[in-house]
Amino acid sequence: MDGQHSEKSQSDTTADRTSSAMSQNPRAAQRQAGTRGNPEGDAPCPASHRISSPISRSMKDLSCMKVPQDPAHRDKQAHPTTILLCKSRSSQAALMPKEHKMFMEEAYNAAICFKMLRDLNGSDPLHLKYIIKKIKGMAYRAPNLVLETIHDYLVDNPEISSRHKFRLFHVLEAVIEASNSLEEAWQKSFMQLALENMTKSTELEEVYQDAASDVLLAICRHSWRVVAQHLETEVLTGVFPHRSLLYVMGILTSNEAIFNEGEKACWEEQLAQLAVKSVQFLNTDMWSKELLLALTKPDRTHQEQPPEKAFLFIYYGLILQAEDNSTTVRTHLRTLLDTSHQWPKQREGIALTIGLAAARHLDHVWAVLEQFGRSTPIKWSLHSFCLKGRVRRALTLHLCPRCGQNAEDLQWKWASSTILLSYGQMAVRAKAHILPWVDNILSRMVFYFHYSSWDETLKQSFLSAVLMLVGAVSRNEGAHSYEFSQVSELLDCLMVLMEKEPRDTLCTPTRQQTIHIISSLCKLRPPLDLEKKSQLLSTCLHSVLALPLLDVLEKHTCLFLEPPNIQTLYNKTSSALDQLLQSFIMQSPTTDELHLLLSHLYPWLASEKAQERQRAVDRSTALLRFLSHSHSLDPKEDFRRIGQLVGMLGILCQDPDRAIQQSSVEGLGHLYQLLISQTARAAPMVNAQAPKQLSPASVDGAPVWSSGDQKTAPPTPPEMTFPKDHIFQLDSSQVIKEVMKHLTKAELTDLIWTAIEGLGSASPFRVQAAADMLLTTIREHGAKLETVANLGRAIHLQLCSVCIPQAKEKALHAITLLAQNHTPELVATFLDFSVPLDSHAFCLWRALGAEQPVSRQVLAVLLAWLQERALPPGPRDGSPQPKDKPCPRSLAAMNMLHELQFAREFKKAVQEAFPQLLLALLAQLHYTLELHLPQEPHLPQEPLLPQEPHLPREPHLPQEPHLLQEPHLPREPHLPQELHLPQEPHLPQEPHLPQEPRSALEPQPGHEAPEAMPSPHSTSLEALKSLLSTTGHWQDFAHLELQGGWKLFSTIDTYPQGVSLLARAMVQNHCKQIKAVTSQLLPNLQSKEARERKVAILILTEFLYSPTLLEVLPRQAALIVLARSLRDPSPEVRVLSLQGLGNILFHPEKESLLRRQLPPFLDGFFQNNEQVVVQVMGTVSDVLHRLGAHSAAAQSLGVAINARSFFDDAGPSVTPSPRDLQERDGIRAAAMALFGDLVAAMAGKELSSLRTQVHQSMVPLFLHLKDHCPGVVTQAKFTLYRCAVLLRWRLRHTLFCTLAWERGLSARHFLWTCLMTHSQEEFGIHLAQALSYLHSRHRHIKTWAALFIGYTICYHPQAVSQMVSSVDTNLLFSTFEDLKKDPEPSIRVFATRQLYFLQKVAARP
Repeated sequence: MDGQHSEKSQSDTTADRTSSAMSQNPRAAQRQAGTRGNPEGDAPCPASHRISSPISRSMKDLSCMKVPQDPAHRDKQAHPTTILLCKSRSSQAALMPKEHKMFMEEAYNAAICFKMLRDLNGSDPLHLKYIIKKIKGMAYRAPNLVLETIHDYLVDNPEISSRHKFRLFHVLEAVIEASNSLEEAWQKSFMQLALENMTKSTELEEVYQDAASDVLLAICRHSWRVVAQHLETEVLTGVFPHRSLLYVMGILTSNEAIFNEGEKACWEEQLAQLAVKSVQFLNTDMWSKELLLALTKPDRTHQEQPPEKAFLFIYYGLILQAEDNSTTVRTHLRTLLDTSHQWPKQREGIALTIGLAAARHLDHVWAVLEQFGRSTPIKWSLHSFCLKGRVRRALTLHLCPRCGQNAEDLQWKWASSTILLSYGQMAVRAKAHILPWVDNILSRMVFYFHYSSWDETLKQSFLSAVLMLVGAVSRNEGAHSYEFSQVSELLDCLMVLMEKEPRDTLCTPTRQQTIHIISSLCKLRPPLDLEKKSQLLSTCLHSVLALPLLDVLEKHTCLFLEPPNIQTLYNKTSSALDQLLQSFIMQSPTTDELHLLLSHLYPWLASEKAQERQRAVDRSTALLRFLSHSHSLDPKEDFRRIGQLVGMLGILCQDPDRAIQQSSVEGLGHLYQLLISQTARAAPMVNAQAPKQLSPASVDGAPVWSSGDQKTAPPTPPEMTFPKDHIFQLDSSQVIKEVMKHLTKAELTDLIWTAIEGLGSASPFRVQAAADMLLTTIREHGAKLETVANLGRAIHLQLCSVCIPQAKEKALHAITLLAQNHTPELVATFLDFSVPLDSHAFCLWRALGAEQPVSRQVLAVLLAWLQERALPPGPRDGSPQPKDKPCPRSLAAMNMLHELQFAREFKKAVQEAFPQLLLALLAQLHYTLELHLPQEPHLPQEPLLPQEPHLPREPHLPQEPHLLQEPHLPREPHLPQELHLPQEPHLPQEPHLPQEPRSALEPQPGHEAPEAMPSPHSTSLEALKSLLSTTGHWQDFAHLELQGGWKLFSTIDTYPQGVSLLARAMVQNHCKQIKAVTSQLLPNLQSKEARERKVAILILTEFLYSPTLLEVLPRQAALIVLARSLRDPSPEVRVLSLQGLGNILFHPEKESLLRRQLPPFLDGFFQNNEQVVVQVMGTVSDVLHRLGAHSAAAQSLGVAINARSFFDDAGPSVTPSPRDLQERDGIRAAAMALFGDLVAAMAGKELSSLRTQVHQSMVPLFLHLKDHCPGVVTQAKFTLYRCAVLLRWRLRHTLFCTLAWERGLSARHFLWTCLMTHSQEEFGIHLAQALSYLHSRHRHIKTWAALFIGYTICYHPQAVSQMVSSVDTNLLFSTFEDLKKDPEPSIRVFATRQLYFLQKVAARP
């Protein structure tokens, strides 16, 4: 448009506006006052003299700063070389002394702002961004100062470049927007500045003009009426408005944020008045041509339309609306329609103009569209002329017969889309006048739908037009009095459109829009017939419910530049489908209509695809929820055929998909409310609350995972929320039971048939759910059952033949329900067939404990049966029992207590019953020893990994993280390929822990189930082990395992030592169950069974060393208990009670006595008699134990040093005899045991000297793990573990497992890693100790030391090279040469590589 304006006139206007604009500065009066004393008269004061001399002197340095000269700057000569502080003389003279400082600050800020404005002419983008940010920040603090500075800068620098001024406009816009108010003088000044630059032609073209226009828009935020008045003046000059004026008016029309509340309507009114005044220009040829040229001008991008063009379509439509001459309106509309229809925004704009014109000229607009629709270009574009016409035209135009398109084709190809959109806009703008035209418009829409070339453009235009038409009709209150004959044809078009949608994609809102249209059309007259309604339901349901999973749908959009949000799109489509169903039921609120809707959902509820079932049940639940809260149905009307719905929803309550389960339960709840309403008949439900969102979690708290229609952790959809009603707080079986109470006999019959049909389904879960449905019916009569034991036996027999696991689960669920009232009978019955225990019987036991209260009761009944310790029938001479004789229920209860510890259903109950189970199992162990039954061979002290079933890998074990999960632990070094260490498998976190409860229940693949039953004693011992491991007491288990303490339970003589050792471990590990166990054992001291009293007194005497005991049993009460036990019939109990009375707790004076005895005992370590030394060390350990919490901290260092000195004791002989070696082995083991007892006694006390001794003992203990004496190895393991606990090593559980059962280089590497990671400060000591062990006479220890040094060399080669002498290096060479001959292959490979690597390290300077 700029080309049509004279450059000369613009320059003249610009000059005038510049002079006027510059005179609008609020400081102009002051400047003029400053010139009155000037001899030059009207000549302005030079810029360099606009600041008074005091300010000039104070700012001399700042004023004289030179502007950096950049040759790249286009206007470098235009900038002054000094920073100007513009203040008039009069204002300075008026300043008082107290205002001097404030003025100086203002002047300084103005100078800084001035400099930043000048720097906007730079070329560095980052610097420019920084400057703009600083100016904006200053504008928020002092907007007037910044405005004045910008104004002065523009006055003083009129010749700045367009790019510089463009940036100034952006800053000025931001400053004006940041101002809370804008003075009138500033408004006028900057408005004039914006107006004169909006039409200015520069090399920046429209970008520059838009920046100036944005300044004007910023002013509109303060005073839009003034701006609007200027715009109106410019528009009504008779010359077609410049694009910048249209740009501003377009932003004002589209952006409501510019106006305050209620002002937008005033602007629209003013715009309408402007259109009325502009009608005169329609008859001006030049104006009309420029209008059409602007409307048809190609956009920068065809996806977005510039504001000026969007406004121009509105402005044009308003002018045509105001035009009185119908001929003029027709002429202009037809001219507009004859333009190109190629681009979507162009088509929408044309339709909007036509719609606005139709608000007053509906008849004429209709005629123009009809005439245009019958024109030749439109006929050519219609689908009916597709093949023959195109071939003929292609021959004429020499085009390809296949496509037959040229530029003209593209111009008219989508003209029918424009016509469709125009019909929609006509309906929107005509409002109440559109009703008589609806059928005509619908007929034309149907015509263009059928006969236009089908593509995405036509489809979207068709939907948009129909949506606008239906929306206009729906908003018209008089629509109910009309009957629309074309609705049926339009519905046919919509069904065709739905059927043409791709079955496997969801990329557009087409389905959603189509269903919304159908919902609105169904409300119009005449009502739909049954067949049409059924067709619509089938089409819509199939189009939405049959979609693939959302993950699959997203894959189809992965190549899109802007992929749609599939989750949101699907949710909106589903919501539209819900509204369609609700619309049908609102139009005909009868049970027949409800049955019609549900009958179309039944096939989808029974679908084999989870996502289809989920969508169908969500739609059913949404419909029932709507009916429940809207009370749309007539309460007097009887429900019919609801039994089938109850059955199908009941089956879906057990669907594998949790979302389907929850939605089905909710649907049954809403159905229950409907049934209650029906029962009340005329009395509607009261206090019905709207559904409130509740997290759709399962009963166990797990999240509800959908079958694919929701993403990970999405916001809870409305379909999955439960109202706060009692029916919605029940589980699915209870809801079904409540609903069944309100079903008639016929409905119950339907329910049973539905369940029977479900049993024959190909889906296993439907068989399972059908079985549950039948059992739910039987459950109502459970109180009448008398032979619960027989029922339990029958279910056990039937479980063996059930092929579908889900159905088996329902049978087990029935057991769970029966156990609520018949636990003792079922437990007794199950004990009869639980030895030997098969998998089906074990499933029954798990079903018994499926509910937490029942699981506690089951354990209580088993404990009661355990105490019924009648001797088993049959001989007791050691011969095996005949297989046909029943096993006593006491031993069977023992077996089940062992097995149930591994069942997750009993996990919490076992933890709660730990005290009772501990005492009962210890007593049972004593009982089995009394029986003298044949026993299995004892397990070796350090069994192989697969033979360790007593530490199951259960989630409740406080397992340490794996070694490789610790980032600070070193990994294998990056060595040359020929130096890599032998590849060892990574240490598993729990290598010895089987995941399944018992291999006896389900034999391992390839192995036959063992025929021989475990002995009662071994079962009892395994039960005790598993009790400790499964309840989180693995530290106590570790104490017994590492000491080989389990063998103490193998004989009646060593049994007390085993119990005491276990109780001592609980005390030393500060077990949290000590108080509970104490409370439980006190009644056992009065038991009739001597073994129970014996166990209780053994544990109590050890618990006396725990401070926790006094919280349960005060000191005086403990004395009374022990004194009473002195009169016990059992001599063992009396002796143990007497020992307990001698505890230091009751005799504080013993503390000093025992401490005084320690020095003489330490001297006894150096006796010549080895047995005496061992006994003395044992005595010192006993003293440390008896001191308990009053441990001898002062003597701890001496004990530690003396004990460590015997770790490597080999006797006085140079060449000791085998007997001497054996005796000295005992001393080493005793010394290590003593050191471990000392470490345990000092736990919790910060003794730095003792910690030093512990650090120095780690390598000897570490290396003695390969001692030739098993007793020394055992004590080394246990003491090493105790030291790790004292030093607070991490991964202690993994360390225990490695010490107890692991072998091989991987275990050695793990132990070395733990030691070197937690003892980095003692690196030199550890290395020196390891080097000294290379002189050991024991081959295994020497090999172990070499491996230790080898690992150290690999990971710390530089440190080792600095610390190792040449003698040590030679010794290492010799040692590794010897190891190359080791019988173990991995050692040989390791030695070979270490030799090579050691040579590399030794060769370093």
